Amino acid sequence: QVQLVESGGGSVQAGGSLRLSCAASRRTLSSGVMGWFRQAPGKEREFVAAISWGGSIAPYADSVKGRFTISRDNAKDTVFLYMNSLKPEDTAVYYCAAGPQIATETIYYHFWGQGTQVTVSS
Repeated sequence: QVQLVESGGGSVQAGGSLRLSCAASRRTLSSGVMGWFRQAPGKEREFVAAISWGGSIAPYADSVKGRFTISRDNAKDTVFLYMNSLKPEDTAVYYCAAGPQIATETIYYHFWGQGTQVTVSS
């Protein structure tokens, strides 16, 4: 069974930082594109960032550009999301995902983690 396991969520005040981690259970899974999405209550799941296997391609949503950084450690089958200057509007459940190509749409990601809650208070 393929699994993606997120960790690192929590509660933080505005302006603070968090680091999310996502560990993949299979090397073949982590050889593709890894991405982060988020879903706030009452809203659709939205793209945050993605990264290619080699790390040379890493698009971001405009709302997080300059504040969030995605990276990956292929030797450990792990992808990270460093979140700085957090805002209350960043509050959401954050999901890790894996797929064969760089994309901002959820349909292109075939495997998903269970999600980790990030809460930013003002």
